Amino acid sequence: MHHSTYLLVDDGSIPNHPSLPLLVYQDALPVARPDPAAVAEETFRRNGWGGIWRNGIYPFHHYHSTAHEVLAVVRGWARVQLGGAQGVTLTAAAGTVLVLPAGTGHKRLDASPDLLVVGAYPPGQTWDLCRGTAQERAMAFANIRRVPLPLMDPIYGETGPLVALWLGNSAHIR
Repeated sequence: MHHSTYLLVDDGSIPNHPSLPLLVYQDALPVARPDPAAVAEETFRRNGWGGIWRNGIYPFHHYHSTAHEVLAVVRGWARVQLGGAQGVTLTAAAGTVLVLPAGTGHKRLDASPDLLVVGAYPPGQTWDLCRGTAQERAMAFANIRRVPLPLMDPIYGETGPLVALWLGNSAHIR
């Protein structure tokens, strides 16, 4: 299992998460199957993640203050900026999974015409849409601190980077 982590900082507009890293899993899903989106959906369900959707990634900076989110690229590719305008830019090809802690900015910069992303959220979490405005900052920070940690990694279940790095992260204090 190859994964990368990025601890993104508040850029004055996009808060990102104060202690949890963004997780990037390379080749985490088998995309050579006839319906890789169904494989992603079943994997998320098996690991307790719900609110599942199929679409793309918005072409503007945004984040969710009330939910963590998993994004699985199941077809095509996307160049995504994570963490706000000063954040990191990654190209996510089919099979790549991004696990975004609440507050993590994300924006599609470019994509293949056939891009398909499957997204989901931990149990009991409902996403909001924040755009990084000054008016939403105070509420967003309060919300981010209250979002509970998921107990299962959306891909690997009871094991995997989320369990090791998020649940084992003693810096995550409420």
